Amino acid sequence: MCGRPIATRLQWHHPVPKAKKGRGTVPVHPICHRTIHANFTNAQLARIGDDPERLKENPAVAKFVGWIADKPPDFHAPTR
Repeated sequence: MCGRPIATRLQWHHPVPKAKKGRGTVPVHPICHRTIHANFTNAQLARIGDDPERLKENPAVAKFVGWIADKPPDFHAPTR
């Protein structure tokens, strides 16, 4: 989602949540993973699917992506 390389911190995200019958996973930074789940319900994620550009249409996510873009790959901070 953020375009930064993945380093040692890694989590697997279900673009379509398991609760909505999603099976596939994609690697994401933990901070990005928390941001996704802080801004979308499982139903919204099921409709969006595996399209990071649609995630970035959300103003809060777009602001986050702009902020995180120049941080190191293993950067971590608390998520609101």
